[in-house]
Amino acid sequence: MRDKKLEKIKDEVLVCQKCTLYKDRIYPVIGEGNHRAKIMFVGEAPGLNESKTGRPFCGASGKILNELLDSVNLKREDVYISNLLKDRPPKNRDPKIEEINACFGYLERQIKIINPKVICTLGRYSMQFLMQQFGLEKEIQPIGRIHGQVFQSKQLFKGLEIVSLYHPAVAVYNANMKSVLIKDFQVLKNFK
Repeated sequence: MRDKKLEKIKDEVLVCQKCTLYKDRIYPVIGEGNHRAKIMFVGEAPGLNESKTGRPFCGASGKILNELLDSVNLKREDVYISNLLKDRPPKNRDPKIEEINACFGYLERQIKIINPKVICTLGRYSMQFLMQQFGLEKEIQPIGRIHGQVFQSKQLFKGLEIVSLYHPAVAVYNANMKSVLIKDFQVLKNFK
């Protein structure tokens, strides 16, 4: 049943024109992984590599994400990985709020179907938007202050926990950040 529901979302995204991002679509990046995952990762938007393959986190950031998962003995097939946006913004620019709002219904349905114990936000856009959606507005601070912290959802999906994480790309641009990411990922051992 979960597989069919997720397939329905995929079919809808393939023809979606709710925002202008569809105009440059190569392949939408719907999400992938275990449909019964306890841990779900939500990034911000697909990059060029992701748009060419339809797979989330398959470029340099994806390699780092795989290393981070390995550091807590998880495999990609154990988790579910998605993004706020299903299509790539031009030139990898930041997501616009109207684009996030247009796509959120798909992500919200994915969360309901997969029913994870924890959602790990990857990056500040994902963190801010999802914390607002989950009734955690008062907890929002710059990601540099709350990375690696666990928050309990207060509205949507009560009981769901949110972990704020840096986007793996920070380690692509600053190798010193990798140790911070590895340390932050240790909290995921509590959700396996």
